[in-house]
Amino acid sequence: MKIVVLDGYTLNPGDLSWGGFEKLGELTVHDRISYNPADTEKIVDQAKDAEAILTNKTPITKEMLNLLPNLKYIGVLATGYNVIDIEAAKDRGIVVSNIPGYGTDAVAQMVFALLLEVCNHVGAHGEAVRNGEWTNHKDWCFWHHPLIELANKTLGLIGYGSIGQATAKIAQAFGMNVVVHTRTPKPELENERLKFVGLDELFAQSDVISLHCPLTENNKGMINKSSIAKMKDGVIIINTARGPLINEANLAEALNSGKVLGAAVDVVSVEPMQADNPLLTAKNSIITPHIAWAPKEARERLMNMAVDNLHAFISGKPVNIVNP
Repeated sequence: MKIVVLDGYTLNPGDLSWGGFEKLGELTVHDRISYNPADTEKIVDQAKDAEAILTNKTPITKEMLNLLPNLKYIGVLATGYNVIDIEAAKDRGIVVSNIPGYGTDAVAQMVFALLLEVCNHVGAHGEAVRNGEWTNHKDWCFWHHPLIELANKTLGLIGYGSIGQATAKIAQAFGMNVVVHTRTPKPELENERLKFVGLDELFAQSDVISLHCPLTENNKGMINKSSIAKMKDGVIIINTARGPLINEANLAEALNSGKVLGAAVDVVSVEPMQADNPLLTAKNSIITPHIAWAPKEARERLMNMAVDNLHAFISGKPVNIVNP
């Protein structure tokens, strides 16, 4: 089997091994080709004759699929698979598999890394000390930003899959109350510190709102001027899910006005981030470059699961299929 990896660098910049795939067939790995779906010719040229393609963010469109007659399998090196024309692949009889659950702990950890940075500004205060502000200060301590205690605050989770559930456990360990909005509430999981609520109720109650839902046409831009108006003054917004869930211009306006105390996002609407993204110049905005998934331990799990997915397909028993 001829196997082609279209954009392998982010998964494996050199600290992992492609050996599992090499055992399954003739492997070609490209660090990166293009993330622009208009670059059909370039992408097809690198994938020609492939029977199996592995992609993280390189798009696979209907037009590309029509130019890849040997293709039988697409392995997405991620959980989200919106870069693939799923229906076109199904029509061609091409199996598409993704990698669910590999980054649950890593992403939940990142939620609190972002939240704690908003609440304690460790990076900024550490930099101030290195710049000599403590050694030259009149007082025995100082702070440049408001410091926030999380105990007894309310965390609102939009989405309650594996990452949302892991985040809720960490929040409760911090002594936070948790309210959850999800399409499939599970009342049996409720306790004194966790309740399922409607979306408007979540907006009204939450001191912190964290997004954990997949991106759909119905929830695109769900954090917008209207929904922000329903939130508490001084709310904190965290996004480790998908950038387009947030209307970034509306969030920037709310940050600059003080309606939103702080926002910390690991994802933005267009990635790599564009220079004109309004969050870059907004007050109290923390932005990281889509790294919640990227601890080595998580990437190792992803690599191993991707190998298992392809092996299962070759064996005639495909798993984690997203286009059955």
